[in-house]
Amino acid sequence: MTYAIIKVAGKQYRVREGERLLVDRLADDEGSTITPTVLLVGGDDAPLLDPDVKVTATVLGAVKGPKIRIGKYKKRTGYRKHTGFRASLTQIRIESIGGKPARAAAKPKAEAAPKEARPSASKPPSAIPAGYAEMTVAEIKSAAGGWSSDELAAALAHEQEHGKRKGALATLESMRAQKEGV
Repeated sequence: MTYAIIKVAGKQYRVREGERLLVDRLADDEGSTITPTVLLVGGDDAPLLDPDVKVTATVLGAVKGPKIRIGKYKKRTGYRKHTGFRASLTQIRIESIGGKPARAAAKPKAEAAPKEARPSASKPPSAIPAGYAEMTVAEIKSAAGGWSSDELAAALAHEQEHGKRKGALATLESMRAQKEGV
């Protein structure tokens, strides 16, 4: 996962693609694109301290921070003073790090997953482990380690078509990734 440390309005932030961030108020209008100063880039496939890396962000709008109440009190004098503060902030979304947009990178992944699941849906129902439809998510987690890659693919296709349980989907996808990676 690639990340960057950027400088916006005198403060430093560690950001990733697609991340939303609250920064001090910027003079830019809503919808405009900004390129903050890049201090460092790191991650799995990124060179460190590359001065040519560009980070682009889109201004989403102006927001107010949380209200802070301030009270002053001096004993035996009757002095009490109350005031408050609410920061003016700007919300930004990090669009890309190093020139490739986050949305363009996300679309091929989203298209690739259903294509992999479609061929497994055509497999015979006998590839699904016995009693899968009645299993709970906890039972699927404990039993999925012993299933073959065909059984995992069939169970994942069945879950995407019928159950759509988030825990079961996550478990089956992670187990399939482990089997393919090994």
